[in-house]
Amino acid sequence: MDINLLEMWKNMGLPVRGVVLVLTAQAIACIAVVVDRFLMLWRSRAASRRFVSSVSEQGAALNPSRLLAAAQEHEGSHLASYLAKGLRSFIELSKKGHSSHDAADMTRRVLERKAEPLGRDLNRFMNVLASTGSTAPFVGLLGTVLGIIHAFKMIAATGSGGIGTIGAAIGEALIVTGYGLVVAIPTVLIFNSLSARLAGYEGDIQNAAGDLLDRLEHDALSVGPADDGQIGHSGFAPRGNPQAPQGALGVPQGTLPPFQGSAAGAQHPHPHTPGKPRSAGVAS
Repeated sequence: MDINLLEMWKNMGLPVRGVVLVLTAQAIACIAVVVDRFLMLWRSRAASRRFVSSVSEQGAALNPSRLLAAAQEHEGSHLASYLAKGLRSFIELSKKGHSSHDAADMTRRVLERKAEPLGRDLNRFMNVLASTGSTAPFVGLLGTVLGIIHAFKMIAATGSGGIGTIGAAIGEALIVTGYGLVVAIPTVLIFNSLSARLAGYEGDIQNAAGDLLDRLEHDALSVGPADDGQIGHSGFAPRGNPQAPQGALGVPQGTLPPFQGSAAGAQHPHPHTPGKPRSAGVAS
């Protein structure tokens, strides 16, 4: 059976045409959102890889000031932007006289509050996909109902109820329901896939921030009182074991997001002076 969509459009009543236009607008909006989110995710991941590559060149020493400067140079990376907020807070708190342990703890709470805006930015316009996936079938069904009403009006106008009179009108009405399903089904599938990707990326960013704060706190406890790292123009440069395998952000390998691609490594050991017994705890 040949289906002439143009001929069907001409025979449709105005209410049914309105439903078709609404479904078309929803489909176009969904395509725009999908393209925008996939491009955003691709660009952000690419910028994050460049950021991780740039900070890995700094070596094992963790320098918050240099890390902050590197993060500010990669504005397109959600990872760099999120870490920059934490590093900025850590440096400001350290300059105010807070210990590195307290500064890391307060910075962790700052990043917890910043996690919600990060999620909103990553999932921007995703509600369009969710709304279209849930409403498009019912919008198409509404078009079918209006099309059948139009067919009954034709029966009343012609006084004949034969299939030749109303068959085309009913067929046009059922096609609107099919159009709604065609719009809804791919939208739901793409929404689920894209939501999983965005949630995974957001989790990677938060894990990287947590690893960075753990390293800041760990290195602050590892240095002695006469050899404490300095927060200021020169940044924080702890004395650690330079041979310990480190990740690209100065944290143990295996704790960074998958885009770094590094294997798991050992934890950064506490420094120990030969000939002196290790203490049972860390002196405050």
